[in-house]
Amino acid sequence: MTRVLRLGLFPAAVALGVFAEWAALGRGPLEVPASSSDLRHAAADLVVGLVLVGCGVVAWDRRPESWTGALLAAAGFSWFLGTFFLSGWPGFAGFGSLFVTLYRGPLANAMLAYPSGRVTHWVDRGAIASLYVLSAVAVAAGSAAGTLVTACIVFAVAADRYLRSTGPERHARLVAAVAATAYSAVLVVNASARLAGAGAVLALWAYEIVIVVIAVALLLDLVFGRWTQATVTGLVVDLGLLDERAPLRSRLAAALGDPSLEIGYRLAERDAYVDDDGRVLELPDARSSRAVTIVREADEPLAAFVHDRAALADPELLDSVAAASRIAVANARLQAEVRSQLQEIEASRRRIVEAGDVQRRRLERELHEGAEQRLAEVAVLLDEVAEGAGVDFGAMFEETRAELERAQAELIEFAHGIHPRVLTEGGLTAALADLADRAAVPVDLAVTEGRFPAAVEDAAYFVCSEALTNIGKYAEASRATIEVLRRDGTVTLSVTDDGRGGATLETGLGLRGLADRVEALGGRLLVESRRGEGTVVSAELPLE
Repeated sequence: MTRVLRLGLFPAAVALGVFAEWAALGRGPLEVPASSSDLRHAAADLVVGLVLVGCGVVAWDRRPESWTGALLAAAGFSWFLGTFFLSGWPGFAGFGSLFVTLYRGPLANAMLAYPSGRVTHWVDRGAIASLYVLSAVAVAAGSAAGTLVTACIVFAVAADRYLRSTGPERHARLVAAVAATAYSAVLVVNASARLAGAGAVLALWAYEIVIVVIAVALLLDLVFGRWTQATVTGLVVDLGLLDERAPLRSRLAAALGDPSLEIGYRLAERDAYVDDDGRVLELPDARSSRAVTIVREADEPLAAFVHDRAALADPELLDSVAAASRIAVANARLQAEVRSQLQEIEASRRRIVEAGDVQRRRLERELHEGAEQRLAEVAVLLDEVAEGAGVDFGAMFEETRAELERAQAELIEFAHGIHPRVLTEGGLTAALADLADRAAVPVDLAVTEGRFPAAVEDAAYFVCSEALTNIGKYAEASRATIEVLRRDGTVTLSVTDDGRGGATLETGLGLRGLADRVEALGGRLLVESRRGEGTVVSAELPLE
């Protein structure tokens, strides 16, 4: 409903109210003149209805996201309709006993569903629905028993909702709980007066005064939102305390009354949100029962609150909490980023240790199966020579020399795999040329001449060596290219093949271990490998 239509409800209520009271007083001067007490009652009745509609229209205009204003306005119009039907206007004389208490439904709904005007729990919905049904039948609702039942339902639901709420939601429901208690009390007094047959007029005046006070109180609390201010003030004070024992998540959860609150801090370079411990936080989708609120700084995502939808349902509270916590969130985000980096460093160290263990086991196996076995064979031959019984010394000597030469060649090859001598003596260009000559596929080289720091040359060599090994084993490629360039204080290299692709850093310890080695030098290792389109292993290594 547009703002013009909402504001137009009040003059419509004035017209309806005046007409209803005029009808109730006897419909003009041709009827019996009204007494002074009747006029006072009509004036009070008119004021109550107009206060309900007026407070409802203002609340609806100032807080359109809440249904409380609409419910108060509906209660006011229902109040006048009840007065009109009770007047006995021709054609409507039989409806007075049906609609005179109709206003109780939306009025109770406004109190019990405050501040949003909505309820989600099935018990609350059932209780409010029963109040609507009861209020629509004045014969039942207007009786002493019906009035007491209404009072009990209103008080029980209001107390239960208040006790179940926490944080700002409890602050918000405090006024509504007090209003519902006062309303229930005046209903009990009204029913008791009816049963006693005395003080009915006084009870009626008290009843109307309580309704006016309730409408005004709900309006003021809804518009000024003092419970929101109290929540934000408490949050600011709490965030300002120099107490690092409680993480930001715990302090915000306590302030908002949502123990399930989670905070994810945005890490732009990883395109992810991490929690206080640096672990990645998965944000729920729109279909989840959990809501996500993004805290921004200069239109950039800073953090994400994952919370109960009711905890930050009020837009003003949401904006205030985001503003109050922005600095603390920025600080916590930096701490979370550091913790995330530390976790990655620890994971890298674990991978290095695991890779080292694997490498040592491989070295032990190759030594045992290769050079160690050959040297053992040489020892056996020497033992036979020492026995000297019927031995052809010339043939034995030649066989022993051949075994020694093979063991020496294997040891040279083995040492070459650990750290090639050509890399130390000739530099990266010579080492890569030697590597290309021994590769399983033809390799095109484009390497910048000159020497680099030893750590950079070692890392570049082993990246190329591992990439060529993988090409030979898995890629089913026909050709490879190695390119090494010096650019702006950085050595960039790439190894490209035309194989089947599908390689990742996570498929084995080889490339993952090299990534750790490159990152330890301040560089980075990337793998681009779409299936059927070959693989590109690239690295950037800073020279400083």
